[in-house]
Amino acid sequence: MTFRSLVPAAALVLLPGAALAHPGHGEAMGWAAGFAHPIGGADHVLAMVAVGVIAGLVGGRALWLLPAAFLGMMSAGAGAAIAGLDLPFVEPAILASVAAFAVMAVCARLIPLAALAGLVGAFAVFHGAAHGAEMPETASGFAYGLGFLAATTLLHAVGLAAGLVLTRILPKSGTAART
Repeated sequence: MTFRSLVPAAALVLLPGAALAHPGHGEAMGWAAGFAHPIGGADHVLAMVAVGVIAGLVGGRALWLLPAAFLGMMSAGAGAAIAGLDLPFVEPAILASVAAFAVMAVCARLIPLAALAGLVGAFAVFHGAAHGAEMPETASGFAYGLGFLAATTLLHAVGLAAGLVLTRILPKSGTAART
């Protein structure tokens, strides 16, 4: 390798670091990392879309209550993990949430809304704990949190739209138990 080829090679290696030498990247990187986390795993995507589907199938107050329960309790779980609380069985609970939400979607009109909200919130704590535990060390916790809340809201909206479409397709049965 000659000196003439060494200079451009060194510049390619060293200059990208200079672009990050000024403030402002932590917020964007934190938000992007937070947004990417729920979308990056099939378990999170399936669970969060399912919450929207359940809300759409039940309708009424469930349209806002179930996503709000998930978002609120997920935030609490993330905050606990960021604060250093090590919640046990996070990954098995997330996997269990996918199965539980599938059953809840099938039986959505038969389960009381309070029970649906309680179950959704309980499982959301584990999703939040996973998000909080995997926050990059250099990320702003606030920006990271806004990112995963935005992605989760988007996934809930996709599920909600699907649930509302399903209410037009599926027969109207099993509406007696909701109180």
